Amino acid sequence: MSVDGASFNLDVVPSRPRRVKYVRTVSQMSEIPEDQKALLEQVAQRYVFRANDYYLKLIDWSDPDDPIKQLIIPRVEELEDFGKLDASDEGTHTVSRGVQHKYADTVLLLCNEVCGAYCRYCFRKRLFMDDNDETTHDVSEGLAYIRRHHEVTDVLLTGGDPLVMSSRRLREIIFELSKIPHVRIIRIGTKMPAFNPYRVLDDPDLQELFRQYSTNDCRIYLMAHFDHPRELTEPAIEGIMLLTRLGVQTVNQCPVIRGVNDDAAVLAEMFETLSTIGCPQYYLFQCRPTSGNAAYEIPIVRSFQLFDEARRRVSGLSRRARFVLSHATGKVEVLGIDSRRMYCRYHRAKNAADEGRLMLFKRDDEAYWLDQLVSCS
Repeated sequence: MSVDGASFNLDVVPSRPRRVKYVRTVSQMSEIPEDQKALLEQVAQRYVFRANDYYLKLIDWSDPDDPIKQLIIPRVEELEDFGKLDASDEGTHTVSRGVQHKYADTVLLLCNEVCGAYCRYCFRKRLFMDDNDETTHDVSEGLAYIRRHHEVTDVLLTGGDPLVMSSRRLREIIFELSKIPHVRIIRIGTKMPAFNPYRVLDDPDLQELFRQYSTNDCRIYLMAHFDHPRELTEPAIEGIMLLTRLGVQTVNQCPVIRGVNDDAAVLAEMFETLSTIGCPQYYLFQCRPTSGNAAYEIPIVRSFQLFDEARRRVSGLSRRARFVLSHATGKVEVLGIDSRRMYCRYHRAKNAADEGRLMLFKRDDEAYWLDQLVSCS
């Protein structure tokens, strides 16, 4: 099988898995000037840093504005006073430790507090702090909750990144979920296909798990997180295509991030490539106003303009994404913006009465979050 002339063997697992080497401190990185390391270590002490040699090789260190560098390397601007740690008030719909139930048919299990690496703009960076108690390795309480709630059809495994867990542990969780008759879809929220595609390519136990449990009765969806076309390397594409062969449905979701993908041409290239490999863009998010995110924010109007222009550059199959704000009250989709107004609706709503409700706001070219918008009378 090939994409753009590159051929991939989707059936061969290497006899020796390819190992990535992790970097956990800024001081380990020779590419960062010595006079900057101490300051960036202060940032990393507040908001955790982790990367690996596979992903760091994607950076063009000669370019100070390299998008992969902006995505993964700490920046001093993260120390600015901005936002709050739980920008979407996830705590308000947490029903027990590690269990969130915001939309009637969907439950989130926060089953891990570690990621393969850490995006600097992460909206859940609070989970990686020393005093975090929101995630849990014991999902038995969450499983019991799901069994009691027959309206739940979708379960999202998230955290943290579930693919950082062992395949044995992941199998245990998916096995229990597969026995619940009303659970029809199991989602896995992960950036590992971008951070370390060998997690998929080189683990036969993980591959067998997907092959066995992604069925017509209960489908596994992998919610990938590619932020930039440069992350779509040959191994990353090979991993996505292998997942498809294993029966897993893959889609992509990511935010618009200043300095990373705030360019219509970049977004269009990503949308088109993702559709070609069978991993279409699902949501394009407005970056949440999380603590430390001042340097990554873009006003809503500008984000939508980039999204709209990107869609105009691609075919219909690559235009399926929705531009949304994942707000405390629900997923608010921006439908359009004219010279005076912003037209929005609830694509998903925490309160059933809000489902599909249209909203009209005064155009504000500086606002970066829903709470800053003023409704039209």
